Amino acid sequence: MPLVRIDIKRNPDASYAKRLGKVVYDSMRSTINVPDHDNFQVLTEHDDTHFVYDREYLGIERTDGLVFIQITLNEGRTTDQKKLLYKTIADGLNKEAGVRLEDVFVSLVEVKKENWSFGNGLAQYVT
Repeated sequence: MPLVRIDIKRNPDASYAKRLGKVVYDSMRSTINVPDHDNFQVLTEHDDTHFVYDREYLGIERTDGLVFIQITLNEGRTTDQKKLLYKTIADGLNKEAGVRLEDVFVSLVEVKKENWSFGNGLAQYVT
């Protein structure tokens, strides 16, 4: 059960953030075995004051089109799965939304299954 947070600079296209979210969800489904209906996302747009990044960290030239993607998910994916996820997200965002590859920033936060409650005050993944 991934929880996806996507942060971008305010965009005039009201559908833009949702389109980004669709690409990320489709990418997770095709690369790390996320099932149907397991789609939970927080899509946030920021003004200039609240969107801070280094334009050249690690020699990558970023622009205001930067997309921050943080995915909290169960631990256990292989390094190869994660690398494929990063590439699939970047390629998909580039193709579907015109996001430059250099402007795709992905962070995975892995947690144990007991760290989730999907409602009702229960830890549904705990057996």
